Amino acid sequence: MTDYDVLRVFCGPNGGYGNELGVVREGSVMPGRDERQAFAAKAGFSETVFVDDPERGVIDIYTPTLRLPFAGHPCVGTAWLLDVPELVTPAGVVGARQDGEFCWIEARAEWVPPRTLRRYGSAAEVDDLAVPPPGEWVYAWAWEDEPAGRIRARAFPGRGDGIDEDEATGAAALLLTDRLGRALNITQGAGSQILTAPQPGGWTEVGGRVRLER
Repeated sequence: MTDYDVLRVFCGPNGGYGNELGVVREGSVMPGRDERQAFAAKAGFSETVFVDDPERGVIDIYTPTLRLPFAGHPCVGTAWLLDVPELVTPAGVVGARQDGEFCWIEARAEWVPPRTLRRYGSAAEVDDLAVPPPGEWVYAWAWEDEPAGRIRARAFPGRGDGIDEDEATGAAALLLTDRLGRALNITQGAGSQILTAPQPGGWTEVGGRVRLER
């Protein structure tokens, strides 16, 4: 069995919650895309990362059913694990920095695969949502406190691959930040926290806490 680390990314203020992430630090042991895809399907995380060059931060990201050019929580978690200033993804070079208890990445909204950002009238409406049928990637959100930039969100990938709901989704948070044009403090899933901030030149920072599970 290939060795891999398990992280929780975008943990809540008490260190709980967060979205699990598998990271294969020695990507060279599994160089082929087909075998990586099969491993990601077997591992069953919403995303699994293969590190192809730990010093340069070259990574390859997979869901249980497909390869992604960029994804938020895998980049935040892997940047924290490798402690590198940038990550090289198929979409582009992702900036990274550590700031106290938070790890931040900087990326672009155009790198994010299509998502439906669906606004609801209240946080309670978001809480009460049932998982929609497969076919559409939905990021459901509502203001908890608009002046303070606080948002309640849930994410439904809709891929039919066993991941019915994502506990924390950095890429969708990035898209929402780009659309709203302001910094956000997002509570997603059961209790994960995602912080975001627009940056000059069309970039957006996404940050959160990361914990090593094993």
